[in-house]
Order: sequence, then structure tokens, then C-alpha cells
Amino acid sequence: MKVSDYVLGRLREWEVEYVFAYPGDGINGLLAAWGRAEEEGPRFVQARHEEMAAFQAVGYAKFSGRTGVCCATSGPGAIHLLNGLYDAKLDHVPVVAIVGQTDRTAMGGSYQQEVDLLSLYKDVASEFCEMVTVPAQLPNVLDRAMRIAATRRTVTAVIIPADVQELDHEPPAHAFKQVPSSLGVPRYAPVPAEQDLARAAEVLNAGEKVAMLIGQGARHARAEVEQVADLLGAGVAKALLGKDALPDTLPYVTGSIGLLGTRASYEMMRDCDTLLVVGSSFPYTQFLPEFDQARAVQIDLDPSMVGLRYPFEVNLVGDAGESLRRLLPMLEHKADRTWRKTVEENAARWWEVMQRRAEVSADPINPEYVVHTLDELLPDNAIVAADSGSAANWYARHLRFREGIRGSLSGTLATMGPGVPYVIGAKFAHPDRPAIAIVGDGAMQMNGLAELITAAKYYQEWADPRLVVAVLNNHDLNQVTWEMRAMQGAPQFEASQSLPDVRYADIASTFGLYGARVERPEDVEPVWRQALAADRPFVIDFRTDPAVPPIPPHADWDQVKATAKSVLKGDSDRGSVVRQGVKAKLQEFLPGHGGK
Repeated sequence: MKVSDYVLGRLREWEVEYVFAYPGDGINGLLAAWGRAEEEGPRFVQARHEEMAAFQAVGYAKFSGRTGVCCATSGPGAIHLLNGLYDAKLDHVPVVAIVGQTDRTAMGGSYQQEVDLLSLYKDVASEFCEMVTVPAQLPNVLDRAMRIAATRRTVTAVIIPADVQELDHEPPAHAFKQVPSSLGVPRYAPVPAEQDLARAAEVLNAGEKVAMLIGQGARHARAEVEQVADLLGAGVAKALLGKDALPDTLPYVTGSIGLLGTRASYEMMRDCDTLLVVGSSFPYTQFLPEFDQARAVQIDLDPSMVGLRYPFEVNLVGDAGESLRRLLPMLEHKADRTWRKTVEENAARWWEVMQRRAEVSADPINPEYVVHTLDELLPDNAIVAADSGSAANWYARHLRFREGIRGSLSGTLATMGPGVPYVIGAKFAHPDRPAIAIVGDGAMQMNGLAELITAAKYYQEWADPRLVVAVLNNHDLNQVTWEMRAMQGAPQFEASQSLPDVRYADIASTFGLYGARVERPEDVEPVWRQALAADRPFVIDFRTDPAVPPIPPHADWDQVKATAKSVLKGDSDRGSVVRQGVKAKLQEFLPGHGGK
């Protein structure tokens, strides 16, 4: 048995099903072992680029709850993995990277593709990064990488030089400076101390206007979150990574928070007197209550993440579900439901505003209408991924997740390009569920087009072949364009922002997939229905209007006018930008809908 054979065998013992990878001579030994393993697994899933392999591992991990594994060759291959690995690290997703390295005899000789990978990976895999230089280091190094990634929800890396992969495997001996190992990750759920829970209960019981903010750490504590919210008469806002942690169909759920959030979440944070944060490290302090406004409690599994973002009075370290279960008996039912009623009215009004904004005419199609139309058509078991950019705005605001629907995006790194590889990874995690990616034309041109080849390569193996890629094609790197207008007071800089028109649906058809280009609003719903009923991946090329503004929930008339003023300095789309901005903002102020 070669070292490479042992590595794959050990991954099988860890019940790793897939390794998302791209080949190269730095991992030739591993590739040969895959050939010898035949059908034993884990399965080698071939991406079109190492960065996409890492994103697919992240998508797999996010939607399966298991550890994702990716693999790449030495030098450039290892470098290419980094962006996807940082996405995993910053979103607290367990991913193990197995990378090749030049032969040990060539190290330090400025050899071809020689990169100091231990230094390169020092930050992204800061919890555990090791190079295997002799066979007896295994299985310990690989086991630790798997265990640390899973328990600390982070990235780990194992570097294996090419010549080591070809050595005969020798297990560690029962001897001095030999390190044995074992399999498995223990199940545990830490809980806060009783006195800390009592202090938290005192703060929450004293409040009259309680707001809750939940993140992905609360995903498995849905029942407890609902019980706490009902007892305290609280409203619940969600960080984007926690969008699927609680159904939007509950009347007191105000939706997303932050620049991409809802007006209802903004109003709840503005007016509350008590804040409870569960499983979230939402970073934008300006969207939380004023520092002297609210007493606050935080619950988080990671001790290093408590006490951030807000001057919390009580910090509880523990599993969200277990901590809330112990906290519940200490909480008092609030008889006065005035605050809850206000929260629910604000949330209902916001969804009316979203309906009205989706109906605003645009040239040729309003992107808000595209995503709002999908809202009612989402299958009950759908998996949805959004790419970074203006697509994330519409994903955050217009999709009301029901129970059973899963969704994610690049939350903390906010990198471009993960939308399509995320849903490909999701399809390997759940081949029996439909998956949908909502991406901008910038992300699609960056890497989404190539990954359609990956979808075409594998879709016939999936029990449910539905994978829909919706491209919001507006010929503009739209989010940055709007940020320049609103934050820098600068008109669109066409040299950096303008994108060529690409016939995305036609390209999909050349790969053996289905596709359609949509240029009229009346065709939006029929094409969504067609794509969601297809027997293979389907690319929808929606020609959308770049002048539709992703207005922040706290924007007022002064900010709208300031943006309009900057646009008039010389924006190429000046007339339509002002017109669409005014029309969109106007929906919040029309009479008869609780507007001002």
C-alpha cells in the first residue's frame, strides 16, 4: 500500500464521499491511487478550476452539514484554492484541503512550481496546516485535519510532497516520538453556567421591546428560537447566513438585516430596548441599536466570537439550542403584545413594499420582479445560492424562505463567483433536491460559464437533475456602480463597470443543457416554471435594468437626492437612474400602506 492509497482509504474511513479537485502532476500519486481504488471512493469530482473545486467543497459543506474536502496540485493549483478556502474560513465552514508539493529532494532549490505552501497556508489554515514528510506521520496528520475542521468549523490543510505519495505506507510504531491516531468526531453541546443564564434572563425579562438577531448558528435551534420569541413578544431579524434558520412566513420575522436587509429589521433595531443575538457575528454595528439604547445578550458557540459588535451585558458561550432550552424556564411571558404587533405590522408593510417595487416598470426587466416572481414558485425542498453583487440584494429581500428551503451565499468574504459552484456542491450533497443559483453577469463571466461544463458532466447522475442558473444580465458590475454613486458621489466609470453582452443561454445549449433568454416581463414567470420542470440544468438569461437601485433600508429622501445629484455629474445612464431610484423609493411612501 502506497501513502496515496492509505490517504484515500483513511478518507473512506472518515466517510468522505466526494473530493472536489483538479488534477496536476503534484498529486499524480493520489490520482494513481484513485485509479486503483476504482469504485471504492471517495469520488473524485472534477471542477474546471481549483478555486471552483474549493467553492464546491464549501457548498457541499454548507448544505450537507459535513466536512468538505478539496484537492489540488502544488504551486499554482494550491494557490488557486485560496479564495474558496478563505470563503470557508470566514463563514465558519469545515473544509479540508489536500495539496501536493514538489519532491522533498527539490525543496529549497527554486524548482518548478515550488511554493512555500506552509507559509502560504499559514493564515487560511491557521488552526491546522501540516506537511507529511514521512509515512509514519499518517494517519495522525490527516485525522487531526478532519477532526479540527469539523469541531472548530474552519479550514485545515494537509500538504503531501509528490515523492511521499509514492512511498510505501508505514504506520506509526509503538515507539518514542511516534504518534498514533484514531477516527471520529465526538458529539458535544456546551452550555453556559447557571449563573450566567440567570443574568441573561434578568436582562431579557426586564425589557419591554425585545429584538432578536439570529445567524447560521441558530439553524438547529428553530423550535427554541420560536419559543423564546413568543415568550418575550420579540421580533426576529436574520443575518444573511441565517436566512434559512427561521421561516419568513412567521409574521414576527422581519427578514434580513444590514445594507441588504429590510426596512422592518432596521426599524426594529432602531426602536428596541433589549437585544438578544443568537449564533451570529453580524459585523455591521451601525444596523444594531445605539450603544446606550438597548441592554443586550449574546449566545455563541465560539468563545472567541462573543463580546464583538456590540457592548453586550451578558455573553453566553454554548450551543444555541441547548443554551436556549436552559434559558427558557427562566423567562417570563410578556402580557403586553404592543411591541410584537408593531413588529408584525412593519414586517407586513415591508412585504407590500417589495411587491410594489417588483411591479415598478423598468427597461427591459426589473431585476426585483425576476426574483420576486421566483418567491412563490420555489419548491418546498429547494436549495438556493446567491452570488455577491446586486443579486444578493434581491435574494435577501424578495425570497421568503419557507420551512425546508435552504440558502446561502459568501457571507463574510463576499467574494464574487461562488453561486454556480455552490449549487453544484449542493447537488452532490443532496442529489434529490432542486438547486437554484441567482448570479450577476459579472460573476457568470468570471467563472460561472466554465462551471456549466461541470454541471453538464455530472447532472445525469443526480436523482433530481434540476439545477437552475438565473443570470441577471444588465451589462454592468452593478453593485460597485451603485456603491460608487452612493458612497463616493461619483458617476458610473464605464471603463471598469461596463460588461459585454453574452448569450448565456445559447452557451448552455452548446454544453447539452437547456437555456432561454428573457427580454420581456411577461415571459419571466413562464420561463421560471419551464426551468423548474426541466430534466437537466437550465440557464435563464434575464435582461435586467441596471438603473434599478439596491436602496439600503435606512435610505431617506436626502440620500436618494444625494445619489441623484452625483449621478447627474455625468453618469451614462443618468436619466433612468434618477427615474428608477425615485420610483423605487416612492413605494415606501405611498398612502394606504402604512407609509409616511
